[in-house]
Amino acid sequence: MNQIDIQRLVKPIAIIAAIALLALNSFRIVKAGTIKVVTRFGRVTGRMLRPGAHFIIPIAEGTITYNTKKVTYEASNDPKRSKANYTDIPVDTTTLDGQQIELNYTARFSIDPTKAGWIANNIGTEADIVEKIVKTDTRIHARNIAREFNAADLYTGNISQVQKAIEDRLRPIFEENGLLLDEFGIRSIAFTDDYISAIEAKQIEKERVITEENIAKQEEFRKEARITRAEGQAEEQRLQRTTLNDALLMKMWIEKWSGEVPNVVTGDQGNLLFQIPNP
Repeated sequence: MNQIDIQRLVKPIAIIAAIALLALNSFRIVKAGTIKVVTRFGRVTGRMLRPGAHFIIPIAEGTITYNTKKVTYEASNDPKRSKANYTDIPVDTTTLDGQQIELNYTARFSIDPTKAGWIANNIGTEADIVEKIVKTDTRIHARNIAREFNAADLYTGNISQVQKAIEDRLRPIFEENGLLLDEFGIRSIAFTDDYISAIEAKQIEKERVITEENIAKQEEFRKEARITRAEGQAEEQRLQRTTLNDALLMKMWIEKWSGEVPNVVTGDQGNLLFQIPNP
């Protein structure tokens, strides 16, 4: 085969390869849980490709892929062990009473498929969404809203109020940017060692005061019991003395009796002992 024949053979092969390449570039497979926004010479066309097979104009058109499944962004003190899609370090801030804290939280969101074209025009890729919206706004508002609460309110673990306040602040911001906020959750709040030590010392002192109050109450109860018991004993002794006095009086009366029968015999308190009727 001479050079001319080779050239004649190469040209059709090149044409076929070019056509195959163009056909391949015009074919798009959109996987479940994703959506593709079509661009033409870099400009967003407004056309969106949902899961399935699609054709686009080769060379002129391209696509930007967005994940429509739930995406998680997590700020934690151990990001390497996190299973979130995007990880970051905790948010450091101060409480209303000036205590230093660190917030660990998770934000779960998804892209609104109906606004994918707007997102492509105004924000960019999924990574841009996380960096410009999710990361920026969650960290700003988590930091600022935590400053509206005292450390004691957050230390006790009752964080639902601050968590809801942050979520309520973020939800409309996410919606304005084509995102659906599924949930914002505070994983933990870390306090300084000095603050923890101070809280523990206060708790110990509180328990000591309570113990002393209980001891004082028990002693007061014992005192009242002793008084009641003493009063009972005194009354018993008085009754015994009364009985003995009456008996002694009777004995003395009998010893001094002249033989005459009295009509009435009384005790030392004037009480009637007995009465003998006249014959």
